[in-house]
Amino acid sequence: MSTAKTEALEPWVREILRCPVTGATLTDGVGPGGEPELHSTDAERPLAYPVRDGIPVLLESDARPL
Repeated sequence: MSTAKTEALEPWVREILRCPVTGATLTDGVGPGGEPELHSTDAERPLAYPVRDGIPVLLESDARPL
């Protein structure tokens, strides 16, 4: 599910973003409270990273397990 905040990222930026923990591709997602997130596609360790004010926060300490 796409959100306006993650759609604001330039396509070339979306292409190069990867999960900093596993290196997996990130896809648009929505958190439990409806906030935008980027979801890691890694099957063994799926993580969700917050998007705050349109900026992905790709810190392991801010990620939550999916």
